[in-house]
Amino acid sequence: MDNTKNQRKKHHLIEYANGKSLEEINGTVEVPHGKGFWRTLFAYSGPGALVAVGYMDPGNWSTSITGGQSFQYTLMTTILISSLIAMLLQYMAAKLGIVSQMDLAQATRARTGKALGIVLWIMTELAIMATDIAEVIGAAIALNLLFHIPLIPSVFITVLDVLVLLLLTKIGFRKIEAIVACLILVILFVFAYQVALSNPNWGGVFMGLLPSAKAIAQHPEVGGITPLTGTLGIIGATVMPHNLYLHSAISQTRKIDHDDLDSIRQTVRFTTWDSNIQLSLAFIVNSLLLIMGVAVFKTGAVQDSSFFGLYDALNNTSMLSNPVLIAVAKSGVLSTLFAVALLASGQNSTITGTLTGQVIMEGFVHMKMPLWARRLVTRIISVIPVLACVAMTSGENTIQQHTALNLLMENSQVFLAFALPFSMLPLLMMTNSEVEMGEFKNRLWVKICGWISVIALTFLNLYNLPATYEGFGIWSKGLSDVLAYITIIAILVLLLWTCIELYRGDKRFAAEGRGFGQKEAAMEGAKTKEND
Repeated sequence: MDNTKNQRKKHHLIEYANGKSLEEINGTVEVPHGKGFWRTLFAYSGPGALVAVGYMDPGNWSTSITGGQSFQYTLMTTILISSLIAMLLQYMAAKLGIVSQMDLAQATRARTGKALGIVLWIMTELAIMATDIAEVIGAAIALNLLFHIPLIPSVFITVLDVLVLLLLTKIGFRKIEAIVACLILVILFVFAYQVALSNPNWGGVFMGLLPSAKAIAQHPEVGGITPLTGTLGIIGATVMPHNLYLHSAISQTRKIDHDDLDSIRQTVRFTTWDSNIQLSLAFIVNSLLLIMGVAVFKTGAVQDSSFFGLYDALNNTSMLSNPVLIAVAKSGVLSTLFAVALLASGQNSTITGTLTGQVIMEGFVHMKMPLWARRLVTRIISVIPVLACVAMTSGENTIQQHTALNLLMENSQVFLAFALPFSMLPLLMMTNSEVEMGEFKNRLWVKICGWISVIALTFLNLYNLPATYEGFGIWSKGLSDVLAYITIIAILVLLLWTCIELYRGDKRFAAEGRGFGQKEAAMEGAKTKEND
């Protein structure tokens, strides 16, 4: 009788889930032990690529290129600092997953109440959908540019990427990692090729990496943005909350012995190597985008910073900076490669966004859907505002249509500012805790850098909210500011609630002996007895 019930449950679209994170792929990838460094690193390589995708998605492109166009190499330091913060946060996220055997959503929910879990789930879902809007816009525009498919049909075609996801779920997680890595290399090659042709001022590039007060100055204003606005845009497009949830889940795909400290140490070590290598590639891609803005185009030549505008600029020889670029542009290669990279970026983000959605749904509210259904629902919801934007601007001129899509993509990112502190703060608190992490708790320098990063990113995101609300163009400046400050107060109150519940949860785990710290002590005791 029970077996019949279980069989029926398997056919439900939404099921109860409270098991391992991404159970279908958890612990499925074999890794060697006692082998050479490079062979071991290869076995652990892959999750970092899926995470790095979020740091070079379509949302990053316009901010980096516009930053280069407006302020030359000044904002290179912003890209570098953002990438270093990303490496730190992703290291903590992966370590939490490996040591606690819970992803960030599960670990947070285990230490907080049901009400807070639902609030955090809704907030993170909105952030994922906001990210998905950028992917819809990027993929639809790429299809339009490459195959001349009108925008509205292109938007509907993006829904069909659920079929790609269905295919990928059949081939195994290791192959998914390989496909994502190949698409990243395509993006890297495209921009490296275009920058190489432009022969940039490399001295200026490396000088731009040095921290400077110019990167956060409120003047000069170029094209409606200041260096501070450009910095906030790059940071907002770089560090995204869904990557922390994703990494804490997919870091558990390697098959290891959780009763063996050496096995855990090896996994943390090589997962960190994988993450840092892939995020270094993401840093290079974002740097190349900014260098493109400086060196590929003539200063101030690109008035339309949308994907359409950049594509047209790569075809327009009067906008390009040197004879080599002009000669190549006449063949149409530069613009075509740009569109190919845009399509590759959108498809990459499709895979990671769907996996993250499953992670937070299972972790926060213990519900599970098939990946294809999950993707279909999220994509259809994300398509609605894009279609509305296209329909509302159909009677306007081309530049206004492009600007409207660009504004939609940029404004959708506001939910990232809401959700980011609620992923960073629990992550830092849990990985700082000896109860949770034992010997793997954050070292002093990691704690200090972590708190500086979390406080700085939270402050910058909240500081930019009034300007973001004004950018919507819906309300007057006064009303926009009032709504922004109400939102900031609500976020701070919710953060305080989260901190209190996490602190109590840590105490409860300590009293019940549920943290890894107690388990580690038992493992060390058993090892000592064996040696005796």
